[in-house]
Formats: sequence, C-alpha cells, structure tokens
Amino acid sequence: MIHAVLIFNTSGVPRLTKFYSPIAHSPQTLVEKIFTLVSSRQPGLCNFLDAPELETFLKPKDASGEKLRVVYRNYATLYFVFVVDHAESELGILDLIQVFVESLDSAFENVCELDLVFHFDEAHHILAEIIQGGLVLETNVNEIDRAVQEAARARKESYASANPLSLGGGGAVGSRSAGLQTPLGWLAGRLTGVGAR
Repeated sequence: MIHAVLIFNTSGVPRLTKFYSPIAHSPQTLVEKIFTLVSSRQPGLCNFLDAPELETFLKPKDASGEKLRVVYRNYATLYFVFVVDHAESELGILDLIQVFVESLDSAFENVCELDLVFHFDEAHHILAEIIQGGLVLETNVNEIDRAVQEAARARKESYASANPLSLGGGGAVGSRSAGLQTPLGWLAGRLTGVGAR
C-alpha cells in the first residue's frame, strides 16, 4: 500500500502532500524527517531506502509489523517521494513516479515548481486519477491525460453555464441559461442595432 505521496523542493518546502494513512504527528514534522532522509543521500545511491523511523509518524492500518520504505526520484529542483510498505515493488513505484511526472508534464507542458504552486488543485486531480486510497488505479498516461482534459472541459462548461456574464453563454444542452441572453450579448445587440424596436 502507498501510505504517502510527497513532492518537495531541494530546500524542503512541500509542494504537494497526500497521506493515505493516519498521521500520528504533524505533517510538517513528517515532511521534514523524510526530507532529511532523502536529501542527505549521495546521488549515486539507489532511490529507495528502509525507513523504520517513520513508523512513529505513519500508523499502518493493519499494524502487522511491516516496515515502511521510502521510494524517491529527483527531477531538477523537485523530489517526488512515495512512502510504501513491503507489499509494493520498489521498481514499480519508480515507474509510477515516472507516470506521475509524465502526466504532470502533459498537463502543464514542461512542469516546474511554480506549476505545482499555482495549480495545486490540478496536480491533486492528476494524482487522484493515478492513486485512490493508497492503491494504484491507472498507469496509462494517455488515459490519465484524457480524464484530466474531460474534467477541465466539464469545469469550463459548468462555469460558463453558471456565469451570466460569460461570453459563450454556456452553449451546453440543458444549461440553466439556455433561453437567456447574456448582458454582454444584449449590449452588443443594442450597439449593432440587432433587436432594436
């Protein structure tokens, strides 16, 4: 099971945190502890390590004595970190990190730290398309990208149908303002003489 997904920069500032297990202490303390574990490692070492010291922070649901493992990958100025138990394959999690980064890249066109800061809701949505409840749902980047684009389209249509000042007026079948004219459309019609008495 995946217990946590974290993204933080090389200074240790968290940019995305998602916990799938209850946390016994503050999330900031856990992020700091994981950052000290990951940042102190040499670049040539493998990307996963046992972390028994994290068991005081994350309480596994089954508490069967399984040790937690940190799997991470460093891309430019960001660390992508997954905290997993021994039921997960470390190489599979490294591939999952790659899928997550490729999905972020396709959504943000060359993702950077600022994209995660200003579009954190979309980053969480992409993560939710990949992982739910600590279990992997989807690993196909094209399917994840399609689901994210559909959600963005639905969000835009919802906004357009609920906003009377929107230029498009919704255009969706069955929208609330289907027979209503927007104030901007009314004004444009008056200025051009359309609809004048």
